[in-house]
Amino acid sequence: MAARRRAQMVEETRAKLIEAARKAFAAKGYAAASMDDLTAEAGLTRGALYHNFGDKKGLLQAVIDQMDAEMGVRLRAVRERAQTPWLALLDESIAYIEMALEPEIQRIMLLDGPAVLGDPSRWPNQTACLRTTTQTIQALIDEGTVRPVDAEAAARLLNGAALNASLWIAAADDPHAVLAKAVDAFRHLAVGLLQSADMATRP
Repeated sequence: MAARRRAQMVEETRAKLIEAARKAFAAKGYAAASMDDLTAEAGLTRGALYHNFGDKKGLLQAVIDQMDAEMGVRLRAVRERAQTPWLALLDESIAYIEMALEPEIQRIMLLDGPAVLGDPSRWPNQTACLRTTTQTIQALIDEGTVRPVDAEAAARLLNGAALNASLWIAAADDPHAVLAKAVDAFRHLAVGLLQSADMATRP
């Protein structure tokens, strides 16, 4: 019982720190967010932050992991609503790009995240996403929807295009205008993988 209670307390402490950090990073940005302010907001000490996350960078990683999991749930819902596996892949990619308009995602994941944690294409969540996209494209090749290309190469290029579109939107002076251009270009790029153009809308 004592061990279980201890584990529960650790989890509660982590959750409080992540919640406070997420608010602070979204409102002020990573650089301007004070560790003293966010630990006070959580009713905890700096020691608790260091013990649970190592440092401020580790806390940012935990915030991004949480946000990424939430985005994953939303994207799965988009995928499940699609009429065909091809449209599921396309709709999910475009929904990901559209999330770059959301202020919290824009600031934390697309601006501060890469600046602090490095190239987002190397983050663990992107690696998992690449694996899923590769499997999806291979299945579309096997069923004859997509041309016989290397599935991993196609997945890397598609995922890279979606990620770079998101980074472009996040950094733009007029994100909505960039979104429209990015989505249009992404659709044209993706449709180039199809065996025939009429498969783009075939139910």
